[in-house]
Amino acid sequence: MRIAILQYPVIWADKEKNLRLACERLRALRGKTDVALLPEMFTTGFCTDQPELAESTEGLTMQMLQGIADECEMAIAGSFICREDERLYNRGFFIKPYEKPDFIDKAHLYAHGGEDRFFTAGHKRTVVEYMGVRFRLLICYDLRFPVWARQDNDNMYDILLVSANWPQVRINYWDALIAARATENQCYICAANIVGDDNLGMHYNGHSIAYDSYLNPVVHFNDDEEGTKIADLDIDRLWHFRQVLPLWKDADGYNMENTGTK
Repeated sequence: MRIAILQYPVIWADKEKNLRLACERLRALRGKTDVALLPEMFTTGFCTDQPELAESTEGLTMQMLQGIADECEMAIAGSFICREDERLYNRGFFIKPYEKPDFIDKAHLYAHGGEDRFFTAGHKRTVVEYMGVRFRLLICYDLRFPVWARQDNDNMYDILLVSANWPQVRINYWDALIAARATENQCYICAANIVGDDNLGMHYNGHSIAYDSYLNPVVHFNDDEEGTKIADLDIDRLWHFRQVLPLWKDADGYNMENTGTK
């Protein structure tokens, strides 16, 4: 399973330009990857006070991405500002070629940044299956909450995707939390962050990364590095690791209600 991680600057509140640039980057991956992972709110940056930037799941952003998924025969994941029933969501998406997309709303809203006043939180844990591999998507701040990412006793997912806008001032937490989520869940993890500066005075230095099940970095980005890197993940090796060291059998029985597999 090949996962392309895209790390690049997002232009503040310029949805048209961000979408065009993202589409160019995605089309360049045709034939090179199975899944492409975009940063959080990839068309706007972390704007929490501009409801006019929101669109529906049938809007231009989803139409464009679905077209690229079909054209390039690859899945695409990330998040955008979504409006539904007069509410706004930081809505994650997993778009498969020639199929209806799956949507996963951010569950933990970053109150310090005003996100809780702008968006409605999601509550559903969703596992998406693609090419025989099971995926969970976390959106940025969700990474801090281990119970939300927790596997059940049957290992309900294989790869944890993280789509983020995580600033440099807290990048040490990002580095630690990604490694922790991969370790405790015996899974692969791929995390996409942005680089550059936003309109709120925050700098983002990236550190996007993919870890294998032994916590070896498969690909990683240096400070402020812009580009796309592809992690080649061996799912059979992951399952062998889980059988040799079946830590999941001893896991605590967290409440995993509202878990859906699509």
